[in-house]
Amino acid sequence: MALQNTTIGFIGSGNMGEAMIKGMLKKGLVIPEQIVASDPNPEQRERLTALYRVHCVDDNAETASQADVLVLSIKPQVFSEVAPIIRRAARKASMVLSIMAGIRIRTIAAGIANPSIVRSMPNTPAQIGEGMTVWTTTPEVTALGRDQARAILSALGDELYVQDEKFLDMATALSGTGPAYTFMFMEAMIDAGVHMGFSRRDAERLVMKTMQGSVDYAIQSKLHPAELRNQVTSPGGTSADAIYQMEKGGLRTVLADAIWAAYERSKALGDAQEKHEKFGGDGG
Repeated sequence: MALQNTTIGFIGSGNMGEAMIKGMLKKGLVIPEQIVASDPNPEQRERLTALYRVHCVDDNAETASQADVLVLSIKPQVFSEVAPIIRRAARKASMVLSIMAGIRIRTIAAGIANPSIVRSMPNTPAQIGEGMTVWTTTPEVTALGRDQARAILSALGDELYVQDEKFLDMATALSGTGPAYTFMFMEAMIDAGVHMGFSRRDAERLVMKTMQGSVDYAIQSKLHPAELRNQVTSPGGTSADAIYQMEKGGLRTVLADAIWAAYERSKALGDAQEKHEKFGGDGG
């Protein structure tokens, strides 16, 4: 009900923007008439109109002018080009929700002259409604605005609200970049299966189902991962020998260092973006 009688405008309607539109419609949070989306690709506009019956345009300013809630689902590197175009209209939105990686709240607020900002960090599985999104808001976002943001982000999967924006950089390193770690681990397991003699197709099936089942089991059991690992590690068994080799190779340390490196990189990108972006005026 938080989104009733609310027009939601999407600046950028690529993979993540489409995932949000699809998710909200599927959950019955909105009807197609409540959504207006802009995208520079005419084929994508035609596709969205045909699939979801939403209103699509090629004018970002037009989308912003119609939106009560404005979603910035563009690539972060084009924000500096888009911001002056939508600035006059975007300042009138009751709330602006960004899914742009690395663009900090004060940069967004300065760019579009609107202090009511929700900044979020979704991840790749959000495209199938199985994502994890971490988000925060400025004090200017009302209770209704937070409810609206939660409803929109829930269309992507699970969501976690945090009080401080600093957790967005941490989330970028852990859950935002996390699928890359998972895919690489899967790839290594599949290659090992092929090396042992499985066909690649069979190795992929074995690994993917094992990963999926293990995560589902961990969620349902509510046990600590160490307890779950101990359940399948018999003294002198195959699991014990495999885990010994991983510990010997420094798997935990390498993974921790990788996540920390991603965290530091996320902070550095945010710092660089703040220094680069200089906004002013009223956008015409």
